[in-house]
Amino acid sequence: MALRDCDFPKDMEHILIVDDDPAIQILVKRTLVSQGYQVAVASDGLAGLAKARELQPAMVICDWVMPRLNGLEVCRQIKAMPELSTTFFILLTSLGSVEDRVKGLDAGADDFLCKPIEMFELKARVRAGLRLHQLSSDLQKQKRLLETELAEAAEYVSSILPEPLQTAEIQIDTRFIPSRQLGGDSFDYVWLDSDCLAIYLLDVSGHGLRAALPSLAVINLLRSRKLLQVDYYQPGEVLRGLNDVFQMTQRNDKYFTIWYGVYNRRTQELTYASAGHPPALLLSGSSAADLRVEPLKTPGFPAGMFPDIEYDEAVCVLEAPASLYLFSDGIYELCQADGELWGLEEFVEELKVYQQLPDGNLDWIVNRVRAINAHAYFDDDVSLMQIDFHRQTDAPAVATPPPPSR
Repeated sequence: MALRDCDFPKDMEHILIVDDDPAIQILVKRTLVSQGYQVAVASDGLAGLAKARELQPAMVICDWVMPRLNGLEVCRQIKAMPELSTTFFILLTSLGSVEDRVKGLDAGADDFLCKPIEMFELKARVRAGLRLHQLSSDLQKQKRLLETELAEAAEYVSSILPEPLQTAEIQIDTRFIPSRQLGGDSFDYVWLDSDCLAIYLLDVSGHGLRAALPSLAVINLLRSRKLLQVDYYQPGEVLRGLNDVFQMTQRNDKYFTIWYGVYNRRTQELTYASAGHPPALLLSGSSAADLRVEPLKTPGFPAGMFPDIEYDEAVCVLEAPASLYLFSDGIYELCQADGELWGLEEFVEELKVYQQLPDGNLDWIVNRVRAINAHAYFDDDVSLMQIDFHRQTDAPAVATPPPPSR
């Protein structure tokens, strides 16, 4: 059944009339009050802004030409206030040119009403405007709810990521900064036995809960070692097993990149494989003169993209002291203030500077990346792991032996 004018509740949201003509004020207010609306009035633009801040009306009907502050400026300022962003704004005008209407639309006006005002048209435009305001308000509430849920999800993801590790031979530190929409980054380290440490970092395609949930599923699967017919000491087999389980046609069209390595502290060998992921970076050398950067990557499609994929492995022998860095592409795919894209090569240069600091802390890298990024937020998750390998004589004075398993 169609809603009649008289069906609107008496306690509905305010309508604010801003006009310096008392006759227009009285005419419009009387008409709207007779329809059951709550109506407030202001006699100029500055008074109208003050009333709008106080009442936060659902609709503003504002004259274009007024002393002190014209209707265009009132509209601009109201639309710039977050708490009034959904307020429906109608400009009253005797200006009929297309150019004038363009100016009004550019200022944020939602509708126009020409003088002299036709009362039936006024009622119809008010009804339509309030419906749009209600729709906009509902969308804003849903957006806030979604942002709250994403923030809670990001907090949960952060809570299950590993704590820093410190042993006589190995130190691990990490940073995780979720994007506004939450991406699919996660990482972990797991002691397979008292000698072998598995380290990995993955990035699921897309954003939101549909990306975060598969990422958490991968972590749980690797922690529980429930992949069938997989030797967790062989990175290529682990990636093959993950690819078989997480085929995108069965998992909401989501695939992921991953770097997975196993370090044997007895032999000092690092065996690794990657599936479409950025290379891990091994930085070694005792001074700036002999600092070496070795990218560690093997060829391979992202996990879940194609079935029946075999993944190659590679092995390197670590010469301590050395540092291994794992990261997602969110840490270097940044838009700078000048519009240029920052990239992996620039990130490597920052790591080289960081590696030579006497008391390195990953916050230094994070702060550098924040300063380079043009936005106050990251478009994608930022994940970073630093694994330091020490000679026994270089080890910290206080060390905690590794647990046999996680």
